[in-house]
Amino acid sequence: MLQSYDERNADIVYWVDGVLRHRDEPGLSPFDSVVQGGDAVWEGLRLYQGSIFGLAEHLDRLRRSATALNFAGIPGDDDIVAAVRETLRANGMTDGVHIRLTLTRGVKVTSGMDPRLNRAGPTLIVLAEHKAPVYDTSGLSLATTSVRRPGPDVLDPKIHHANLLNSILAKIEATVAGADDALMLDGRGFVAETNATHLFRVQGGALATPSTAACPEGITRQTVLELAAAAGIPAVVRDISLTEMYTADEVFCTGTMGEIAGVTTIDGRAIGSGRPGPVTARIAELYQSHARANGVAVL
Repeated sequence: MLQSYDERNADIVYWVDGVLRHRDEPGLSPFDSVVQGGDAVWEGLRLYQGSIFGLAEHLDRLRRSATALNFAGIPGDDDIVAAVRETLRANGMTDGVHIRLTLTRGVKVTSGMDPRLNRAGPTLIVLAEHKAPVYDTSGLSLATTSVRRPGPDVLDPKIHHANLLNSILAKIEATVAGADDALMLDGRGFVAETNATHLFRVQGGALATPSTAACPEGITRQTVLELAAAAGIPAVVRDISLTEMYTADEVFCTGTMGEIAGVTTIDGRAIGSGRPGPVTARIAELYQSHARANGVAVL
């Protein structure tokens, strides 16, 4: 699966520390920490009719991640929202938009890993694109990769960092295998997530999702758990083996960029009927209605 390009994004502008630039105009220093070592945190937001769903939760996670990495001078939520608002208005965007927030440690005085070389505060980047949910709703194929998700003994997944080589390597393997995305295991061999989304298993009408021992605490994932509880759909968080995924009635993945998408094949095995199932469809409908009705107005 390759995302399609939206021609409306040909002339978008993006924000870097108070300056809006055309997408073709460079605006990031080669001394910035994200260039030097992937030293940054990020969030993905989705705009629904002028409102962003889960805005407070996303900004909370951004702040927690930056605090864990000992960033100095983390901008306040009001400043970040103001930058998002200005970027959206400059692009004339109101709906069907994905926003990527990146906060780097900032610019260094000279190349090097040591954070003491950072003499300027964090760099805030706001990139907004016209982008509908990216996954094919007819069903995704996954391939299990050799690349594992690290646990907190290697790199705590609760830090939503911008060093995504682990995911990129897994995605390369999945692409070579002819799959849409990668299914990644943790260091013990249990299912963690895909290279880009969280996973849910459906069995007998009940949901199960892996713990966040080796993957981020997904905001869409948490919303699905809350919506399931409100709708009377049983849901548990536990270790899940790969065999359990193969033998599930349904499997679906969750994430801000793709919302809810059914998985119909894992490692060449058809999941359930081989089509997105009724529980997946119900969760998708509940999520989309909830997200559109419960956003924070930014425009």
